[in-house]
Amino acid sequence: MDSKLIMQELLRCLDQNRPVALATVVSTSGSTPSRAGSKMLIYEDGSIMGTVGGGCLEAAVIEEARQVIKKGEPRYTYYSLDQDEAAGLGMACGGEVTVFIDSFISGPELVIVGAGHISQYLARMAKMLDFYVTVIDDREDFASVERFPEADHLIAANIAEALEKLRISENTYLAILTRGHKYDQIALEKVACSHAAYIGMVGSRNKIKTVLDNLKEKGLPSSDLDKVYAPIGLDLGGNTPAEIALSIAAEIVKNRYGGGRD
Repeated sequence: MDSKLIMQELLRCLDQNRPVALATVVSTSGSTPSRAGSKMLIYEDGSIMGTVGGGCLEAAVIEEARQVIKKGEPRYTYYSLDQDEAAGLGMACGGEVTVFIDSFISGPELVIVGAGHISQYLARMAKMLDFYVTVIDDREDFASVERFPEADHLIAANIAEALEKLRISENTYLAILTRGHKYDQIALEKVACSHAAYIGMVGSRNKIKTVLDNLKEKGLPSSDLDKVYAPIGLDLGGNTPAEIALSIAAEIVKNRYGGGRD
């Protein structure tokens, strides 16, 4: 495959905040299915674009690349294709291949569910803090470029369906700020058991208790629900939309750098 197409796809992944690894064959010796310079993109789920030679070699590179994405540490890997060597990949060609694998992971993502006034201020602050900002609301006139010029990704769709399709990783922070406890519950039900780094939900203690009790009755594990930051935000004493957004941003930053609950 043309290296230009692979690099274009790499840039697209970076633009969409999608983690990916790039494997490049840097040297070969003897008979191999690869040639120096061959490139392959590997996504988190193990799917690929391009090739480094196929077969057992490619399978080994994919597995190695997934570890590189997870740990964020580039590495050179050497592969013997000799089927007679104990450490070889069991291929008949018998050559040697060295592959350099590097990961490309953008900054953390903040997903704001609900496009009200607090969300507008929070989106601005999150961009200043170098977050990739996604805003979700089921109202097109709310989840709009006019209201959220800083957002990287705007989703105007059914909240439950949008969250089901969203890629949520350990680099994802979620702020649930919808217009009512009905929608808060819908959103929390979809993300409570995810691998998100942080999940916070706005609301009074009574409303939050009602939502959490409802979800426990529906079978969601208490261990997951107990991790939710609710009421969302640090207690800074303010109550304007901007002040509440600041308290949320502060709690997210504290969580990002290893701070626990107050």
